[in-house]
Amino acid sequence: MRLLLIRHAETPANVAGALSTSPPGPGITELGRSQASALAETLADVPLDGLYVSTLQRTAITAEPLARAHGLDAVVIDGVHEIEAGDFEDSTDPQAFRDYIAPIRRWGEGDLSATIPGAHDGHHFLARFDGAIAAIAERHGLDSTVGVVSHAGAIRVWLGGRASNLGPDFAGAHHLDNTGVVDLDGSPTSGWRVVAWQGEPLGGEALEDDAARDPMGGTL
Repeated sequence: MRLLLIRHAETPANVAGALSTSPPGPGITELGRSQASALAETLADVPLDGLYVSTLQRTAITAEPLARAHGLDAVVIDGVHEIEAGDFEDSTDPQAFRDYIAPIRRWGEGDLSATIPGAHDGHHFLARFDGAIAAIAERHGLDSTVGVVSHAGAIRVWLGGRASNLGPDFAGAHHLDNTGVVDLDGSPTSGWRVVAWQGEPLGGEALEDDAARDPMGGTL
């Protein structure tokens, strides 16, 4: 199975540097709409068999042009939403981001029991993301190509724990800008291998926002 994990387009929270993880969450910016259009154009020739989005509205809005281009309905699936910020929700304080990331880093070191204050531990996160991907794979089969519009933290932490050819250090150190895409091959039973990591917006440098604070896209 080919799995494209796509980060959503830019949101006002990304620009402000806010931790926004609760549904429905913000929409996307004007630049984000340009990113979403470029995403659809760039992936126009990829034979998508399915397209999924998280429970946060920014993923559905991002997916709209891509869904139209392929004649698909973007399906909301629980489990691929961002890692919950808990007590740090909506904060723009750099210290709050460091406190949010601290237990996530411990997950990468093998301590999945580390808990984000007011939210969940690593066991919970991996179980719900694994469950969503397994449900998608069961629905479409091993010969399919499926896109999932998700979130920078969730994508990278899941890859750090599940991709056979990279680890948490790689996933945490490599940025994933808005509409960046990670291309994988595999299955829930055989495992997953990263084929390509496109950290920049899929439409190119013109769609980057160097002024955005965006804590989730950079080093975790």
